[in-house]
Parts: sequence; structure tokens; C-alpha cells
Amino acid sequence: MKLSVLKETENGETRVAIVPKSISKLQGLGFEIIVEKDAGAKAAFTDSDYANAGATIASNVSEAIAAADVVVKINPPSSDDIAALKGGQIWLSQLFHRLNEDLIKQLEGKGVAAFSLDAMPRISRAQSMDVLSSQSNLSGYKAVICGADNLGKIFPMLMTAAGTITPSKVLIFGVGVAGLQAIATAKRLGAVVEATDVRQECKEQTESLGAKFITVEDDGVKVEGGYAKEVTEEYLAKQKEAVNKSLAQADLVITTALVQGAKAPVLISQEQIEMMKNGSVIVDMAVAKGGNTALSEADKTVTHNGVKIVGVSNFPAQIPTNASELLSRNIDTFLAHLMEDGNFKWDMEDEITTGTLIVNNRTVAS
Repeated sequence: MKLSVLKETENGETRVAIVPKSISKLQGLGFEIIVEKDAGAKAAFTDSDYANAGATIASNVSEAIAAADVVVKINPPSSDDIAALKGGQIWLSQLFHRLNEDLIKQLEGKGVAAFSLDAMPRISRAQSMDVLSSQSNLSGYKAVICGADNLGKIFPMLMTAAGTITPSKVLIFGVGVAGLQAIATAKRLGAVVEATDVRQECKEQTESLGAKFITVEDDGVKVEGGYAKEVTEEYLAKQKEAVNKSLAQADLVITTALVQGAKAPVLISQEQIEMMKNGSVIVDMAVAKGGNTALSEADKTVTHNGVKIVGVSNFPAQIPTNASELLSRNIDTFLAHLMEDGNFKWDMEDEITTGTLIVNNRTVAS
């Protein structure tokens, strides 16, 4: 069975789905590996690295797809990718299928099977295959570094002959994988950290890292698959009131809140931004899905009333070598789960398979 690794084509994308280190594992599963020319170049993996690991180099995307039984990419297929696909092939990438209905219909029409990496169930045995978690971990770290670069202050307390510098105050919205890494990174750099989340189970995790958890005692939240699925307006109003004091005192605010399959919630209004300190910074990690602030713009820095709002849509692309290594490990583990004796086993009673198989030939998986 032949597996082709495509070069990413989205603006600003520097990662690659499979790194040379994974080639031998994939060969052990029964795959012959084909890699599109320069697919790993921006992540510091050369064509020679892939060739030395046992892969064949395809000169372009059409050649790579034409030769494949399985096609692997990080981001959803481009129009060129879809045009080159043929019935019976297997596509594997992030699809964000709840937000890309037209794309799913196009894949259905091509007669392919399509697995969505971002649809991985949030269960313990799927953790090693979860690309969202591995990339969010890196994003949480990078968001703090980005905030530090944009802030006119240092994070730690510093005692000098000229006087004492007080530590920066950091407030983090959302205590998932990205938020926890942001808390840990900010604490390591010496900041005073507070965090808030609609999920009460995050309190213990937050405090275990030495941060204060801002909580609202209420039952107005429904959680599904590790995400907040439904939050009442009353709860959001109470949470807003609870965090306003910390927001007004914060030097750096990092927002990470996402809702699976929907636009990101607006957690910080323009009015709240206007009550923040002059010179403070917001790093919006949810800007690719609409943003957590009323003024966020994707891949732009907006300054309003002395507050910088930094929107970065793809933090992992800023550290592509490590990001690609983790992605590759997620994907080769996922493929190992799907394979048996050199072929896909199509176990339709398995939660991982059914959860990620979004298009099965011409039928969209439920």
C-alpha cells in the first residue's frame, strides 16, 4: 500500500505531516512512502533526509496523489488536491468538517474515504493520536513567549540597586491543554498567574501549577468531549463580573477558548478592553475561529486605547520542527491503529475509527 505525504500550501504553514523518523514505522505497517518534493523543507527536513529514511520523492502534488492509496496532509485539501483525487483513495488530514460542509460534499463526490484528524475522540486510548492536544501544548508555550515579546515589562520580580521591579500579572482564559501550558510557562518565567474556565474540574489543575483559579459557582455549563458545549448567558454574565478586576490589573491576557465545531466565543468585549491598563497585551489564540475578543483580527496586531490585541492563527507553525515531530508521531500511531496485516481493518465498532471517518466512499459518517 502506497502512502503519499503532501507539501502544505496554506499561507504561513511551515509544518509537515510526516517526518523522516516515522518512515521506518510506517514501512513496518506495510506502507511504501512517497513524499512530495520539499514537503518538509520549512520544518528543516530535507528531501535527502526522507530519501535516506527510505521514502521516494515525488516531483509535484499531482504525481504524489496519483501514486497513492493513502494521502496524508495536515490541513484540509486544496482545490488542486481534490481535483487530483480518485475514487477508492483514502484521505487523512484535519477537515474541520462541521465548518466545511462544501468540502465534505466534494470529497463525497470523489468517492474517497476521508479521516479527520481534528475529530479524534477525547478518550484516554486516543491521547497519543490527538493532534489538537499536541499542537495546543506547543501553542500555549509560544503564546506566552509572544506576549512577553509584545509586553514592555519583564515577567519576574527583579531586585536591583536602582529599585525593585514587581512581577507581571498574567490572566489566562481557558484551562485546556493550551491554557495549562501557558500557565506553566508564565509561572516558570516568574509571573503572577490567574486563570479562568467555565469547567469547574479545571480548578485543581490550575492550582497544582501554582496559579489562582477564578471561579463562578453555577450549573449553567454543559461539557461534552472535553469542550464546553453550552454556556448560559447568565453564567457568562457572572463570569465576566468575576474576572473584570483581574482583567483591569493584568499586564498580559491570553485567551484560548474554543467551542468544537463552532465559532469561538467572545469573552472580552470592547468595553472590557477599554478598562485594561495602558500598555497591556492580549494574545488571542482563538483568532483562527473568530477570536475571543471583540477586536481581534487574524494574524494582525490591533492597538486600541493603549492595549495591544495580538491575533496569531497558527502558533505551531512558528516552531515547525517540534510541531511536525509531534504531529508525525500522532499520525503514525493513528495509522497503526487503523491497520492490520498491511491493510485498513475498517473496524466500524471502534470509537476512534467511527469518530474520525467523516467520509466513507459516498456516505458521510454520522
